[in-house]
Amino acid sequence: MKKLLLFMAALAALTVVSVAAQASPQSDLKAFQGYFKKRFPNVPFDDYANGAYALNANARAQWQSIMLFPPYEFELAKGKKIWDTPFKDGKTFASCFRNGGVDIAQHYPYWDPHTRQVRTIEMDINSCRRRNGEKPYKNLTAGPIAEVTAYMKSMSRGKPVSIDLSAPGMQQAYERGKRFFWARRGQLNFSCATCHVDNAGKFIRGNVLSAALGHGVGFPAYRAKFGHLITLDKRYMGCNKKVRAAPFKPQSEEYRDLEVYETYMDTGLPLDAPSYRP
Repeated sequence: MKKLLLFMAALAALTVVSVAAQASPQSDLKAFQGYFKKRFPNVPFDDYANGAYALNANARAQWQSIMLFPPYEFELAKGKKIWDTPFKDGKTFASCFRNGGVDIAQHYPYWDPHTRQVRTIEMDINSCRRRNGEKPYKNLTAGPIAEVTAYMKSMSRGKPVSIDLSAPGMQQAYERGKRFFWARRGQLNFSCATCHVDNAGKFIRGNVLSAALGHGVGFPAYRAKFGHLITLDKRYMGCNKKVRAAPFKPQSEEYRDLEVYETYMDTGLPLDAPSYRP
């Protein structure tokens, strides 16, 4: 444990790249993606959607073997069943979404001018349930919410990520998410960038640290450590806990803002949810 703490402290001492200092979302994006392309010149751009498996050949080989029979298939099938099962009023989830929910997940999150807030897929799924006389899902980290979200995203698998930052409210959310990503927190004094920018591709306790480029495109993800699908918010909460910072509640403004920033940084990457992660 002592060696681990010393190692973590050493990681925290590393400097953050100048990406954080860019002045606009467009220049941020160019610098952010350019940083990883330069650091890992042999990694094809689309491969960043595969998380840490894009950066380590041994991990990738193991992952490819596992993906012959993806462990999330059972839960994905449950998500499809829930999606297709009529509510008490006879409608289904498809009635709540443009194009029946097909090929729209790559455009989440988005700014809703009516509620004046960032909207995520999980929020819209629960809103759909309310509008059709059903109770919203209370567990926002796993279970039915993860299963339905996974199925909805699977209908956009392979589509390039593209979100709209044109609304002033969305721009403000982006800036807040950017600050969250680069700010240090917790007893270990880590930022998201400490692990996933400065130390991407390196090992920590036997696990390869993934690149920040690609974060989120594979969630909900089946986590081997849990044995089921989890939402992106569950991953954010886990990261906060690991640096010994108090996590925020699922679907909090803080996590939705962070999702805006990270999703914009993933512009052009193919949506790859659900996925498998260790």
